[in-house]
Amino acid sequence: MDQVVALLAYDFVQNAIAAGLVIAVVSGIVSRFVVTRNMSFAVHALSELGFTGAAGFILLRLSPVLGLLAGTAVTAIFIGALGVRARGRDVVVGVVMAFGLGLGVLFITLYKGYANQAFAILFGTITGVSRGDVVLLVAIGLVTIAALAFVYRPLTFATVDPEVAEARGVPVGALAVVFLLIMAAAVAEAIQVVGVLLILTLLITPGAAAERLTPRPGVAVAWSVGIAVFCVLGGILLSLATNAPVSVFVTSLSFACYLLARFVVGPRRRQLRAIHSARADEAASAAVASGGSADL
Repeated sequence: MDQVVALLAYDFVQNAIAAGLVIAVVSGIVSRFVVTRNMSFAVHALSELGFTGAAGFILLRLSPVLGLLAGTAVTAIFIGALGVRARGRDVVVGVVMAFGLGLGVLFITLYKGYANQAFAILFGTITGVSRGDVVLLVAIGLVTIAALAFVYRPLTFATVDPEVAEARGVPVGALAVVFLLIMAAAVAEAIQVVGVLLILTLLITPGAAAERLTPRPGVAVAWSVGIAVFCVLGGILLSLATNAPVSVFVTSLSFACYLLARFVVGPRRRQLRAIHSARADEAASAAVASGGSADL
């Protein structure tokens, strides 16, 4: 514990915590919609092609972080343009992902130096972010949250009942593309923590756990953010204490939260809601009965 406290005074630890907090909040908010819209495969594709963008930018001697963001954004536009409907989206995602991975291999092959930055993106480098990276992540996070807040109500409507939403004039197709771009930004951020290979941890698990805890969309988003923050910050602190990779602890804590939500906390909360609902029905029936007796 003393070692962790001492390390908190270092800039790289403070940068990691600040970046982790921003990433966790954005990932937690987006995760809820990823789960309800059944877009787990799309998250995987965005992360894989984000790596392709990073590799391409390294080949051009540019920032891999910007390449990561560019790769995910271009992929989101392709998927959104070719496969808005859920029925055909997985096929489009698979086609785009295969092509993008081929390009990534080409970029790494053409690069003559040591592509340490690109390979680090595969596993996450949260303790290696600079103050400039933190500022960039905060800017991306603010834009992402603002965009999601702007489309929150119609996006929720289109997620719950897309047919009715479209019948009432909600631009379901345009919202799908916008949300894919929001996902792209969230993926580009989350990769900084867990890397391409473990991206599903932050973009799916918090939302999946929150879904087991409450049926209310707004409350579920709050639960998802809380779980993501707990897992990321907990993972960073445990990594400092043990010198093990951050991604190991983030994934382990996320999995533990999902198991607790699914098998312990979730069933208990549903049981309590059922009891409360039954008591409310009994009270309403008693009130109706007493009202009828008074009328007689």
